[in-house]
Amino acid sequence: MSEGKLPVRVKLGFGVADLGGSLFFTAMGFWSLAFLTDVVGILPAAAGAAVMVGKLWDAVTDPLMGYLSDRTRTRWGRRRPYLIFGALPLTLAMWFFFTKPAEHSQGWLLAWASLALCLLNTAYTVVNIPYSALTPDLTDDYHERSSLAGYRFGFAAIGTLIGAVAVLPLVGLFPTRAAGFSAVGAFLGLLMGLTTLITAFSVREGDHSATPIPHEGFFETFFVVFKNRPYVILLFTYACNLTALAFLQTIIVYYFKYLYRNEGMATLAMGILLVVAMPFIPISVLVSKRIGKKRSYQLCFVLLACSCLAIWAFAHRLGMGFFLGVMFVAGAGLGFGWAAPWAMIPDAVEYDAVTTGKRKEGAFYGMWTFTSKVGTSLAVFLVGLILQWGGYVANLAEQSERALGTIRLIVGPIPASVFLAGLALIERYPLDETAYLALMRTQAAQPDAIAASKARPEDATTRP
Repeated sequence: MSEGKLPVRVKLGFGVADLGGSLFFTAMGFWSLAFLTDVVGILPAAAGAAVMVGKLWDAVTDPLMGYLSDRTRTRWGRRRPYLIFGALPLTLAMWFFFTKPAEHSQGWLLAWASLALCLLNTAYTVVNIPYSALTPDLTDDYHERSSLAGYRFGFAAIGTLIGAVAVLPLVGLFPTRAAGFSAVGAFLGLLMGLTTLITAFSVREGDHSATPIPHEGFFETFFVVFKNRPYVILLFTYACNLTALAFLQTIIVYYFKYLYRNEGMATLAMGILLVVAMPFIPISVLVSKRIGKKRSYQLCFVLLACSCLAIWAFAHRLGMGFFLGVMFVAGAGLGFGWAAPWAMIPDAVEYDAVTTGKRKEGAFYGMWTFTSKVGTSLAVFLVGLILQWGGYVANLAEQSERALGTIRLIVGPIPASVFLAGLALIERYPLDETAYLALMRTQAAQPDAIAASKARPEDATTRP
C-alpha cells in the first residue's frame, strides 16, 4: 500500500475499468426496462419483477464474491485473476440479455428475462467486486483516495455517457429495434470486457503470500460489517443515492416518448446530464478538500432533489427547453455525487481494520455492491409496477392522463424524497479528515498489536 502520491499511470490504469462498469449501470438503468417492455413485449410489472429477480440473485453472488476474493491467493494476486478470467463472460452475458428471444408467452418471456439478468449480474459481480476491493490496497492517504476516486469516476463519466447517448443512435442504424439492441449489447459488452482487461494488466497488488487466509464462515464474515457504524451510514446513504437515480434514469425515456412525443430528445437530455457531470467530478474533489467529503456529497443530494421537483412541477408546461435546462443543474449534482462515496468507503474500511485489527475489504465491498443493486432493482421494479398501476400501455402514442401523471410522479417527488432521505442520513457520518487522521495515528501507535494479529491465523481476516 502506498503512503504517498500515486503515479498518474497507476490512477489511469485503475480508473479505466469503471468506464465499463458505469457503462453497465447506465445501460441497464436507462434501457433495461424500456427494452423489456417496448421491444421484448413483457408487461411492465412483469418486466420490473424480472429486473428484481436478477438483482436479488446478487444477494448470493455479491457477498460470495467478496468472501472468495478475500480468500484467494495466486501469483497474480487476490483480485486480478477475477478481472482477467471474468472479462469474456461479462461480454457475452451483455450481448445475450439485449438479444430479443423468439415470440413466446408472457410466462416464458418472464423466465427468459430473469435468467438472462441473473447471468449478466453474476458476470458483472465476478469482475466488479474484486475491482472495487483493490482501492484500499493502492493508498491509505486520505486525500489521495479522493484523487484516485476522481480518476476512476472520470472514466465512469465517459462510460455513463456512452451508455446513455450512444444506444438510440446505434439502434437506429439497424432495420429493426430488436436487431439494433442486439448489436448494442455486443458493442457495450466488448467495451466492458476490454476495459476490465486493461486494468487487470495495468495495476499490481501488494504481496499477500504471507497473509493468513481468513477462517470465519460466510455469514459471520458479512454480518460483522454491520458493526461498523460509519460504514453502515455510508452504505445506506449510497443505496438512497442509487435508488433515486434509478427512478430518474428509468423514467426519462418514457417522459420524452409520451409527454413530449420525441423519444430521440431523451438522448440529448441524458447527454447534457452526463457532459455537465464530467467536469464537476474533479471540481468535487477540490471542493471536498475545502469543506470535507461529507459536505461535498450533500451538495449532490440537494441539487438532484431540487432538479426532480422542478421537472415535476414545471417541465410538462414549459416544454423540453426547460427540462433540458434543469439537466444542467442535475448534472452538477450528479458530478458531486460520483466520486465522494467511493472516496469515503476506504476510510470506513480502514476504521474497521484499526478498531478490530482485521482486514476484510472484499466483505465490505461485496455488501456495498449488493445493497446498491438491491436499491436500484427495487426502484426499477417499482417503476414497472407503478406504470402498470397508472394505466401505461407500451407503445401507445396517446397515453391516458392518469398514465402521464404517473410518469411525472416517478420523475419528480418519488426520487426527490429518496435523495432527501440520503441527505439526512449522511449528516450522521462521523469520519471527517480530523477523525481519520486521529484514527491513523492510533494505528501507527499499535504496530505490535497489529503485527500480532497478522501473525495469528485464528485472529486474522485478510490483508490488502
